[in-house]
Amino acid sequence: MFINNKLLDRKIKPFHVMEVLERAQELERSGRNIIHLEIGEPDFPTAPHIRTAATSALWSGETKYTHSLGLPGLREAIAENYNSRFKLDIKPGQIIVTSGTSPALLLVIIALLEQGDEVIMSNPYYACYPNFVEYFGGKPVFIHTHEAAGFNLEPYKVAGAITSKTKAILINSPCNPTGHVMPPQSIRGIAESAGEIPIISDEIYQGLVYKGKDHSILEFTENAFVLNGFSKLYAMTGWRLGYLIAPEEYIRPLQTLSQNFFICANSFVQHAGIAALRGPQEHVKEMITTYDKRRKFIIKRLKEIGFGINYEPDGAYYVLANVKEFSSDSLELSGRLLEEAGVAVTPGIDFGVGAKGYLRFSYANSIENIGEGMDRIERYLNLRK
Repeated sequence: MFINNKLLDRKIKPFHVMEVLERAQELERSGRNIIHLEIGEPDFPTAPHIRTAATSALWSGETKYTHSLGLPGLREAIAENYNSRFKLDIKPGQIIVTSGTSPALLLVIIALLEQGDEVIMSNPYYACYPNFVEYFGGKPVFIHTHEAAGFNLEPYKVAGAITSKTKAILINSPCNPTGHVMPPQSIRGIAESAGEIPIISDEIYQGLVYKGKDHSILEFTENAFVLNGFSKLYAMTGWRLGYLIAPEEYIRPLQTLSQNFFICANSFVQHAGIAALRGPQEHVKEMITTYDKRRKFIIKRLKEIGFGINYEPDGAYYVLANVKEFSSDSLELSGRLLEEAGVAVTPGIDFGVGAKGYLRFSYANSIENIGEGMDRIERYLNLRK
């Protein structure tokens, strides 16, 4: 068998949360009961009117290729959504519909980077960010954010990290894994510091905010690439539907890349996306209210158990908890909690050395299951004292 050694040499790191999930599923197949607090996937079903739109599109024959940029109706709905929420003037022609946000990030990285170029990002970070950059010969430049400051990315530190090789600044708000929501002054400061350097803004958790309001980078600069989609806010992870908003001058080269790599996003799923944006939003409001109750509950229980939480996450559905009092190795501790306590959680090392000694807890699960998970962890740690 021929294996491309150059591919192996790229050294893509394993995605630990997926390995935790897969091991948890193995244990479940053997009869174990596992509480899932590791995966960032809504536990709510996709709303009925969204599913109906997809099945109606299927039955009416919407099963062919679409325009490589996406259905015009979906691009119009995305532009309307951003424009109404953030008082912008985004044009449908600035939007490329993709099969999830990961392909959108892939397109941007290919378009912007050459060998040796640098991308500034926070540490902790979403696990896949540096892998994308490194795979295409770029260099991630990390700025460490700290729990005491709520894991906020400080504009002056971004400005200090910019060099002649900097080709992009990557931000994420609301943030995975910390749950941090960047305040508008920080986003504005980063936009001002960037100058001619484009900002890549991952806004996939937009809308999942429990205090104040969230923002888009496009409120502060037009020199930005926005990644977003339907997985989190509309509970559509398996539908694989995302989009990229880009400056107009980049659309044609990004389109040609998308044509070659992906052809187009799934046609009937795009009709579901239109229904999600233009249909009733009450189910989204109910989800947010429920997540907020879970957020408050899990933070309280984690503190009672003895985990360190010196900030309050106010977005997404994650808590990054300091576990150094219990173990110096969060990967080893997450393994023990899974195997011995039956609770799946994500080791912080998945998100960079800045999260070493932390565990990420997802509260995208019922409050009953979260409560059971906390009880199991507390009993296990008490027995280990």
